[in-house]
Amino acid sequence: MINVTKSAKEALRKLLNAQIDMPQGRLRLMDRGQGKLGLGIDIEMPGDKLVKHEGATVLVVERELAQNLKGVTLDAEGAELVISYQS
Repeated sequence: MINVTKSAKEALRKLLNAQIDMPQGRLRLMDRGQGKLGLGIDIEMPGDKLVKHEGATVLVVERELAQNLKGVTLDAEGAELVISYQS
């Protein structure tokens, strides 16, 4: 599962609160192909891995993708979300 830093969780929560106006809406980490990851708006699905911050779900990740993200960290640097890979 991807490691999400506290600062990234805070940034995701702000983004979620600013962009999503439906109670069941979630930010989803998605595989965009060719080694690229992206964020989209979706609903929570059975089997999703959940990233929580202060009791609220701030990110959902499909189970198979989550298994492939070991050694990956999502962090926030200023206003940007940054993904790093541990080698």
